[in-house]
Amino acid sequence: MQVGFINFYGGVLNARQERASLIADNIANADTPNYKAADISFGSALAAQLGQPATHGTPGSQPLYRADGIVGLNGNDVSLDTERVDAAANAEASQAATVFLHQSTSDLVTALRPNPAGL
Repeated sequence: MQVGFINFYGGVLNARQERASLIADNIANADTPNYKAADISFGSALAAQLGQPATHGTPGSQPLYRADGIVGLNGNDVSLDTERVDAAANAEASQAATVFLHQSTSDLVTALRPNPAGL
């Protein structure tokens, strides 16, 4: 199956949105006892969005618990600093994909318009 740039960047934006939702859940539950921070592999999430099978060893776009978090006294391993950095990086990547998609589609629309001068 051939994937065009609009489908590809649609998948990128969907995967970025899924990751942003998980980061927001982690931040919202920063004080919840025994809450474990979850994240997704962007590559696996993108492959799932594009309908490609997951590669060996990757569970698709299923959220995974983070293994590197320091567990607090209440059993919670959410680090607000890590979540803020991840949220900023994810938002920056989302914005870059959005700008590229917008510019590409407007260039495509411009190219498809008939030339009013007839040249």
